[in-house]
Amino acid sequence: MDVVEIWRYPVKSMQGERLDFATVGDAGIVGDRSHALRDPATGVVLTARRDPNLLFGRGVLVDGVGQVEVPGHGLTTDDEAISTWIGRQVELIGATGRSSTYENQADPEDDASEAIPWEGPDWSFHDSRRTQVSLVATGDIGEWDVRRFRPNLVVDAPTADVLVGHRLRVGSLELDVVKQIDRCVMTTRPQPGGIERDLDVFRRIRDERNLFLAVGSMVHRPGEVRAGDPVEVIGSADPSL
Repeated sequence: MDVVEIWRYPVKSMQGERLDFATVGDAGIVGDRSHALRDPATGVVLTARRDPNLLFGRGVLVDGVGQVEVPGHGLTTDDEAISTWIGRQVELIGATGRSSTYENQADPEDDASEAIPWEGPDWSFHDSRRTQVSLVATGDIGEWDVRRFRPNLVVDAPTADVLVGHRLRVGSLELDVVKQIDRCVMTTRPQPGGIERDLDVFRRIRDERNLFLAVGSMVHRPGEVRAGDPVEVIGSADPSL
């Protein structure tokens, strides 16, 4: 099993960047989900679950600072320019060291359904308190475009499910794989490059995989990872995670 792709998403729910090499710190790939857009009136951090247009922007890091590539406008940190694109007032923020509030739909197939809030971790704008680095296998995604699933590491294997409960060495990095990742409406959203809205993606994951696709891990030992690095099982994951 080898790493075939590495991805980082500097601004939550926006297009990410494929890397040949990444440094992984105590809380995940450096710069991954380090910035987000927040509604200043409610304090809710935006995601493409509720604001699908986010997936048509791109987040980048410039000297460690998140910027947004607004379609038709270019790179900016200007809240007014970003708000005009989104269609409501937002602010671009970096990780605050406090947990963030997100919203999901009560019915994944109905964009107008009730908003259900939940709290994310305090180290970044990841969704889960139990995922710092996510992994998906080529066999798990099959013919689907990998960008629907927003993983950090793509590995060449039939499935990543078998990694749950194990400690991995990847390059000089060590990860404890602690969970399967449950999926939501994000997998169905349209994106640039010909990815169309497709509710059947969510339905198939629900019906064939009980809503799980990809796995989440916590950093046991920071390090560096490159495309082509082997993935080795070296022990059991910390059971307290």
